[in-house]
Amino acid sequence: MTQDTAPAPATSSSAPVTVPDGPQVGWTFLRSGRWFGYFTMLVVFSIACVLLGNWQFDRRAQARAEIDRLDSNYGSTAVPLEEELPELDAFDVDAQKWRTVSVRGEYIGEPTLARNRPGPQGVGSDLIQALRTDAGDVFFVDRGWIPVDGGAAARGEVQVTDLPQAPEGTVLVEARLRASEPRIVGRTSSGMTVASIELPELARLSGTEGEAYTGAYGMLISEDPAGEHGVLPAEPERDEGPHLSYALQWYVFIMIAGIGVFVAARREYRSLNAGSEIVREQDRRAAARKVRRGPSDADIEDALLDK
Repeated sequence: MTQDTAPAPATSSSAPVTVPDGPQVGWTFLRSGRWFGYFTMLVVFSIACVLLGNWQFDRRAQARAEIDRLDSNYGSTAVPLEEELPELDAFDVDAQKWRTVSVRGEYIGEPTLARNRPGPQGVGSDLIQALRTDAGDVFFVDRGWIPVDGGAAARGEVQVTDLPQAPEGTVLVEARLRASEPRIVGRTSSGMTVASIELPELARLSGTEGEAYTGAYGMLISEDPAGEHGVLPAEPERDEGPHLSYALQWYVFIMIAGIGVFVAARREYRSLNAGSEIVREQDRRAAARKVRRGPSDADIEDALLDK
């Protein structure tokens, strides 16, 4: 007796093999605490970059404003001091900085040294002297940089006779206006030296409070008759600096950080969805693009090495 056996099902080598899709995680991992932390760091970093970029834009705007003031005021025709500064304590930096004034008067008192000033021979001092104008007011004039150590002057090792001497009697002075400098916290006047050209302090030290210009002083251009003076400053350069490029680079950093987060998210998506139809379709398209482009130089080199 023969036992019937069921015939084996016919198979065909040409039949397609279906590969089941992998787990469909999708983009849900972006809602995890870890990725929330990444996004928070990106936002904080972007805000910091925007603030730093805007700070650089502000610095560029200040530099541009200074260039505009130089163009408008540095070579201006001299006007009488009392016309340019009708009030002793008023000064408009935006409109009046670098303007040229003329004033006639007589230098009074002993000079004062504004210490720790850079100059052509290193660190020295600016020579400041009070000028009693014909109108009876007092105008402080910066008569140039001198190579005098502020510490030595503060200790009394420098005498007035060692300094450049101002012309005696009536003198016609031309000078460029500068604003009173702020007080430097923790620095005080010592001997014949001061820490900054703070005009109210100079007025107090010279005993001319109430009659001195405290809004602006003058940087010497010329004196008639001429006297001894220090090194007069050169015309400032009209350079706005690299602030624009620095500002733009902070925004570029935001783009780089954003691209980095996107690439990291895409890689994690592909890793978590490696068996999905979407990822397989992406791989097929990438392979097709590679075939159309042909082998790269690196592929050719690898093939030659394998041989």
